[in-house]
Amino acid sequence: MTVDPANTSLGRMLLEEISPVVMVLSTPLVEEDCLKNGLSFLQMLNPFSSFNNIDVPVRTASDQPYRLQKFKLRLYYASDVKQPNLEVGKKKLKEIVTEAGEKDLSELCSDAPQISNALVSSESGNPSSWFQCFNKQLVHMVSFSDHEAFDHPVACLLVASSKDEQPINRFVDLFNTNKLPSLLNDGAMDPKILKHYLLVHDNQDGPLDRATKLLAEMRSTFGSSDCQLLCINSSQNVQLKHQENPWAPYKSDASPSQHLGCFLNVDDISEIKDLMQDLSSKHIIPYMEQKIRVLNQQVSATRKGFRNQIKNLWWRKGKEDVVDSPTGSMYTFSSIESQIRVLGDCAFMLRDYELALSNYRLISTDYKLDKAWKRYAGVQEMIGLTYFLLDQSRKEAEYCLENAFNTYSKLGSSGQQNATRCGLWWIEMLKTRDQYKEAATVYFRVCGEDPLPSAVMLEQASYCYLLTKPSMLRKYGFHLVLAGDHYKKCDQIKHAIRTYRSAISVLKGTTWNHIKDHVHFHIGQWYASLEMYDVAVKHMLEVLACSHQSKTTQEFFLRDFLQIVQKTGKTFEVMKLQLPVINISSLKIIFEDNRTYASPSAASTRESLWRSLEEEMIPSFSTARTNWLELQSKLIPKKYRESNVCVAGEAVKVGIEFKNPLQIAISISGVSLICQLWQKTDEGTPDGNKSSEENDNDDNCEKLTTNIRDISSDDSLFILSEVDCSLGAGETITVQLTVTPRVEGTLQIVGVRWKLSGSVVGFHNFQSIYVKKNVVKGSRKAKLSPNDNLKFMVIKSIPRLHGSIQPLPEKVYAGTLQQLVLELRNQSEYPVKNLKMKVSHSRFLNIGNRENLTTQFPACLEKERDSGQSGALANSDMSHDVFLFPEDTLIQGKMPFLWPLWLRAAVPGYISLYISIYYEMGDISSVIRYRTLRLHYNLQVLPSLDVSFQISPSPLRLQQFLVRMDVVNRTSTESFQLHQLSSVGNQWEISLLQPPDSIFPLHSLKAGQGLSCFFMLKSCRKLSNSEDTISSISTPLASDVRLVPQGSGDSVYDITRSPLVDFHHCERLQQESSQQGDLNVIDFILISRMLKINADPGFCNAPHLISHHSCHCSVASAAPISWLVEGPGTLHHNFSSFCEVKLKMTIYNSSGATTFVRMKTFDSAGNVGRLTGVNAIQSATPGNQAGWHDVSLVNDIKVASNVPGTQLGKPLSLESVCPFIWSGPSSTNVQLEPKSSVEIPLQVCVFSPGTYDLSNYVLNWNLSPSNGRGNHEEGRQASGTCQGYPYYITLLQSA
Repeated sequence: MTVDPANTSLGRMLLEEISPVVMVLSTPLVEEDCLKNGLSFLQMLNPFSSFNNIDVPVRTASDQPYRLQKFKLRLYYASDVKQPNLEVGKKKLKEIVTEAGEKDLSELCSDAPQISNALVSSESGNPSSWFQCFNKQLVHMVSFSDHEAFDHPVACLLVASSKDEQPINRFVDLFNTNKLPSLLNDGAMDPKILKHYLLVHDNQDGPLDRATKLLAEMRSTFGSSDCQLLCINSSQNVQLKHQENPWAPYKSDASPSQHLGCFLNVDDISEIKDLMQDLSSKHIIPYMEQKIRVLNQQVSATRKGFRNQIKNLWWRKGKEDVVDSPTGSMYTFSSIESQIRVLGDCAFMLRDYELALSNYRLISTDYKLDKAWKRYAGVQEMIGLTYFLLDQSRKEAEYCLENAFNTYSKLGSSGQQNATRCGLWWIEMLKTRDQYKEAATVYFRVCGEDPLPSAVMLEQASYCYLLTKPSMLRKYGFHLVLAGDHYKKCDQIKHAIRTYRSAISVLKGTTWNHIKDHVHFHIGQWYASLEMYDVAVKHMLEVLACSHQSKTTQEFFLRDFLQIVQKTGKTFEVMKLQLPVINISSLKIIFEDNRTYASPSAASTRESLWRSLEEEMIPSFSTARTNWLELQSKLIPKKYRESNVCVAGEAVKVGIEFKNPLQIAISISGVSLICQLWQKTDEGTPDGNKSSEENDNDDNCEKLTTNIRDISSDDSLFILSEVDCSLGAGETITVQLTVTPRVEGTLQIVGVRWKLSGSVVGFHNFQSIYVKKNVVKGSRKAKLSPNDNLKFMVIKSIPRLHGSIQPLPEKVYAGTLQQLVLELRNQSEYPVKNLKMKVSHSRFLNIGNRENLTTQFPACLEKERDSGQSGALANSDMSHDVFLFPEDTLIQGKMPFLWPLWLRAAVPGYISLYISIYYEMGDISSVIRYRTLRLHYNLQVLPSLDVSFQISPSPLRLQQFLVRMDVVNRTSTESFQLHQLSSVGNQWEISLLQPPDSIFPLHSLKAGQGLSCFFMLKSCRKLSNSEDTISSISTPLASDVRLVPQGSGDSVYDITRSPLVDFHHCERLQQESSQQGDLNVIDFILISRMLKINADPGFCNAPHLISHHSCHCSVASAAPISWLVEGPGTLHHNFSSFCEVKLKMTIYNSSGATTFVRMKTFDSAGNVGRLTGVNAIQSATPGNQAGWHDVSLVNDIKVASNVPGTQLGKPLSLESVCPFIWSGPSSTNVQLEPKSSVEIPLQVCVFSPGTYDLSNYVLNWNLSPSNGRGNHEEGRQASGTCQGYPYYITLLQSA
């Protein structure tokens, strides 16, 4: 639907601003009569100078008349017909803005406007009505310009009073040239204008007789049609109150008590209306019609037509070299160019837009050629407006207005105000066409150096961006912020606050953190400057948690915030204070029902670990659950059956993280919980009715302060803890808060409060979040609501054990063995009984016997010289790792209960020890029948000694082995003294090959050092034949080797005593191998001590030992058999005949399976060398038997043995012919049962003296496949061949 341009906002603006001007000249008596009504003469006429339906026929240059409906006259005193003073205009602009800010003061205390409200306000018209007044004032600042004609007066209204002396002469004096405006005297305006004479009579001064005579004289002098009489103030004594006062819009400075037009009755108003109607329709409009026709004839005669156009161009061709000037050459009102401009403006004011457009286009070229740029821009401006009103060529209209705007702007300061007016008209035209984005761009271009008009333009631009489809919210908010900055520059604080507050709605939900901080911070500062501190603090709170800002900015924000709070003189209470940041997800509730905790670390351990540890101690879950529910249904009201349970007198702990997001330190004080407690009455229900209680819980968020109780008050229902702390830059701390109920009832944890820097109290409500707890409530069916997670049923006080382990170090070295003491206390008057205990790592922590409390460690482990092998074995009170305290154990009163524990740091690393103690209540009336005490300790075990063993069987002795022990000190500062090495069990005997002084010349092992030492290991089991079983020794043998000098006075420690034997049992289980149960394995225990006390506070300096356990060390060789050849080493013979030597070979089966062995001898060494099959085993011993040797001497000649594990070389031979032969059977087959031996007789014949190596034999063995073997035999080779050991015999020639 097409809208008439005249009915648009721009059309109405043009009707207001481009209309005929009437110059008014009045005498002082006229003004005096009008002031009785609180009005000037001009103000009295103004409301009636605008006509919406004047309905006057008009005929201008054409013969076709048209009717004029809307018309307006602009009335000005002659003194005001001049170009306005720029400074006065700016002052008026400031007054408009200031007045608008005062009117909007109430809105500054309300909530920030939302985008939807701003959009509705903008679509309804103008977002702020004062914008129209501001824009109108900007237009008025370029009134009466010399390059435009629509501000030239078309008529002059001369007014005299009937009280004036000689009114005729007064009329003549009024139009004296000396009193006329300068624009008329300087030739810029035509002084020959229509004159209309008006005689004003005040009815309060008397009858109309004199006025009537004067009117007759006026008509005879000036003409009857140009003179009129106006009677006013007809209300004689009574002041009238007009319900719709027509003068109010024109009298902005009138006070509310002032009654405008109080002496003007209805007849007076009708006369004024008739006067203005007649002046417009019978005088001004006909005068303008006549002037248009005359000017059109003159222009047609001089400028229109082909001849006149050529003439004009030829004449102006010589003016191309004129100097470029802003206004061009001086044009008087009589010049043809001025006449054409007057013609166009008059036609425009009488709505003959076609005639106006043709004249504007005609003169535009002339001004351009004359380089009269200001006049050219003015004509282009009018062409664009004419195109708009004709609703033709929209692009041409925009082009002309833009051309005019650019031309004005190029003129500098002289054209700036005209450019602003042109821009405003251009903007209104774009708005009419819904081109809001383009209109906003023009607003931005209109902004000049003056901050106040720029601020208003930027704000109006922001609303244009809001009205675009779709809305450009970012640009809307950005231009609001720019406008606010400009308002601040010109001290318009209220407007700056208003624009910034409007921008907040755009910034919500965005990541523009720096912009949001800028907006909120400056709003807070500006509110504080207005002494509106409450609202200032509200906005300053938004910038406290500005982690993205620099350290300097953060300090600045916090300092200003605290200064504003200090100025208020009171403490602010803020819900959800952002500093510090509360991590709600970290909120953890720790409370104790039947589960109690000795430390926070125990409480933070996951419940599943405790449940698995306590599973064997706690009575059957089904039984416990049945008893619990039966008792619960009797003692607990139905409403609280699903509540959490806590005990009166025992603290409920709340852990919550406070984070400082800033790069500067902050302090918080008085951190405490906010709680409610409903005390249980004698009837067993909490005080107060249930409905009110539920309502209270729902209103906790709004009434947090009413729930705060006095801290540590004796008569309070509960006790709250308070915490003061300081948070460093970026620091996060977990604050532990407690509430301790004193009476039975229902406890509700509502939230937390704290005070920031001693000025602002922050609150945070827990009711809307789900809380994590460290406990798991059985198999509860009903799911708790968030509120229920913070609600506790408080039961009466019951016994509670407090426990600790002393002296448990934080750091130990691996292998450290130390005695500890478990201390338990019960402060209740009721005892606890039936105690049980279980530890998570029996390898590290062992429960001792009561007798250990009276013994001294480590002296209690020393072996008595004359005693047999006896000692305390594993604790007999342990069943499935659960330790049962003696049945008569009761803990009550002030005396602590002590029980010994043993600590051994088995392996390096970080170890968590968990201990749970079960106990039952002595008071059977308690709701809770049993409780558990949970202890948790963290232990750091540092590396100490690396110990390894290598065992090699002896090739010369059956069941003898060489043991090599390698020890490396892995510490960086500590030195150790090796005390003793023990083999576990009584079937082995171990001894040193060298004295301790030669092994440890410094008697210690320094940091980073390592050593190797050798021991002889002998099996004490008696060998048996294949039909008998192996018999063990009948008497115990020594199994310990002292590694310290004999004179040191140190005793040997008994490894069969507790706790060494208990920890060794754990190590055997931990180091379980495939050879477990094999008789060919041995365990070693190396005991050492540290030489000095560690000064590190994490270490404990209590007496201790260091034990290293190596279990399941195998003594088995690669082959399942071992053998020994026995016979004489040296013989004398006369060699008259050969010498026959008898030998014996003992073969031992060390495997767990039946073995078939075939022994075969060779008379030639060459045959031996041919034994190179795949299954051939060169030696029955491993290849690491360094150090073993057996050399026989014959005539001081050394004969070295072959190194086992190497290929047998050429056999030693004294003659080319073999000097000896095997005279017994060349092959012997035997069957050996597991762990049995057999003897085979051998015989050799020697033919000459010498030393001979009797190693030219082999043993072929084969494991029986039919004999069942354990898993430890599965990896062994099923068959093989063993080369004989070198055995030397020396025969000497006898005399």
